[in-house]
Amino acid sequence: MTGTRVLVAGGGTAGHLVPGLALAAALVERGTPASAIHFVGSDRGVERRMVPAAGFTLDELPGRGLPRRPGPAMVSAAVGLLRGVARGVGIVRRRRPDVVVSLGGHAAFAGAFGAVLARRPLVLVEQNVRAGAVNRLFRRFARASAVSFAGTDLPRATLTGNPLRAELVAAASALRGPDAGPARRTAREELGLPTDRPVVLVTTGSLGSQRVNDAVVALAARWSHRTDVAVRHVTGERDHASVVERVPDTRGLHYDVVPYDDRMAVSLAAADLAVTRAGAGTCTELAAFGVPAVMVPLPIATRDHQRANAAVLVEAGAAVLVPDDELDVDRLERELDALLDDAPRRTAMAEAMAGEGRLDAAERVAEVVEGAWS
Repeated sequence: MTGTRVLVAGGGTAGHLVPGLALAAALVERGTPASAIHFVGSDRGVERRMVPAAGFTLDELPGRGLPRRPGPAMVSAAVGLLRGVARGVGIVRRRRPDVVVSLGGHAAFAGAFGAVLARRPLVLVEQNVRAGAVNRLFRRFARASAVSFAGTDLPRATLTGNPLRAELVAAASALRGPDAGPARRTAREELGLPTDRPVVLVTTGSLGSQRVNDAVVALAARWSHRTDVAVRHVTGERDHASVVERVPDTRGLHYDVVPYDDRMAVSLAAADLAVTRAGAGTCTELAAFGVPAVMVPLPIATRDHQRANAAVLVEAGAAVLVPDDELDVDRLERELDALLDDAPRRTAMAEAMAGEGRLDAAERVAEVVEGAWS
């Protein structure tokens, strides 16, 4: 099998995969045929649906990441991982791509290992400040690295930013021009949010966060008579029913509760403040839209990378960091009130957050990839 120019390996989660899809779209825009870009991913990940929908071919590998504790599950996962690696190496050898791109995740291991064995150029694309295990493992073999944050621990690194989906880039761009006011108003009207008060967006990923959800529901009860703020609360699928059961009677507060947000570009365009985790995708989206945030990093994230991500935005003056074990309704109310009551500070944070955004990240990563095959 021939004709593959770029083999993109990795995925499993949208946080890993979306930058790869955005990169692929940018490469097509720059002249690489879509048929010359091939993905290698997990047979359990989001790539099974998202890659074909984007118009690219995909090989699915068996296996999954290794659990943290020894036991039968680790043995089973190791066997599956070895099978996946063997197949991934075979794919690289057959296709002989001009360059292999590692997005991270166990499927990225197979692709990167295949690149090393087949002596194909390898480019690492890293979303977090602290690089993931696969990219760190293969960093000595990488021809180049495209990183989202300054100071990421990978060699031969170019600071590109983290690529976003095209619809997010378009929506974020509208907020940076002379039509920002009308664009924000339109977003709020589309979501049924008031246009005459600050909007707080709460979102913590597809599963959500029980700790954050509990604090927000309790805060909504305290704020039930407030007519000067609106809250859009994306609970995540797991906790949605529990949250709905506890939604208070809000006579003044505009309080929307949804399980999942498939219009995140609209929600970010509508928001003045956010309460979030600190995954790379979340940080990238907040920066693109210039939304200051109270960030509650996931405490069990590998290498504590979410805290490191959040620290970059805190240092820039764009966010406030609250450790997970310190978050309760009192702390959340204190942090949000301090920002809601201080419009100049909120504006300064929004400008600092926007300053961290790189809307041309996909094109920058594409340049790094193209440079690796030249």
